[in-house]
Amino acid sequence: MLTASEIERMFTRTDGSYVFARWGRPICPVVFGVQDETLVIMKSAIEAVCIASGHSTDELDPELGSNLMMFFFSDWEELRAVPDLDQMIPQLDSVVDRLVAAQANQYRAFRFDEQGAIQACFVFLRVDEALQQLGADSLALSQAVQAMFLWSQEAFQSRSPLAVLDNGTTVMRPEVAALLRAGYDRVMPVRADDASHALRLAARIEGAL
Repeated sequence: MLTASEIERMFTRTDGSYVFARWGRPICPVVFGVQDETLVIMKSAIEAVCIASGHSTDELDPELGSNLMMFFFSDWEELRAVPDLDQMIPQLDSVVDRLVAAQANQYRAFRFDEQGAIQACFVFLRVDEALQQLGADSLALSQAVQAMFLWSQEAFQSRSPLAVLDNGTTVMRPEVAALLRAGYDRVMPVRADDASHALRLAARIEGAL
């Protein structure tokens, strides 16, 4: 299981600040740029991760309609042509410039409500060779996990949140699933900016064993 120090690193930003946030409302996903069979896989993965976390999904958010929007495309430049996207992503042109320069294949942007909980998440996936090598199930599950919290930029850089069983099935790593359950425990805050929060998460994980 994850230690408090390991959990702390998963929510520590590059500037050294600790920031945790989870969804404060049901997740209502919509996916653009994929075929119908992939759409079903994506939505099923989101539902499965929510169930495992103790959270929920819904068809429509009363304020936003869809609050988890996932876009699949082949070139970052395509984002500049998406109508009204600049209203969802501030300084869209400079964001696209940074992603092109970094040769990135994914980007997530979050919005938060007045309590600091996640209100919306926008996921952009440039399907390059690395992403093409992932099976649809693995890609869907990985993206679902990464949309559940405001993770640090380095949370999964050195190790995937997923594991492959002997029979070839892809699942969440047990320690990641335990962290999701702890973070979505009703007694835990929807947002935390103090690293002592990591100690509380570790205690809840240990208490559930």
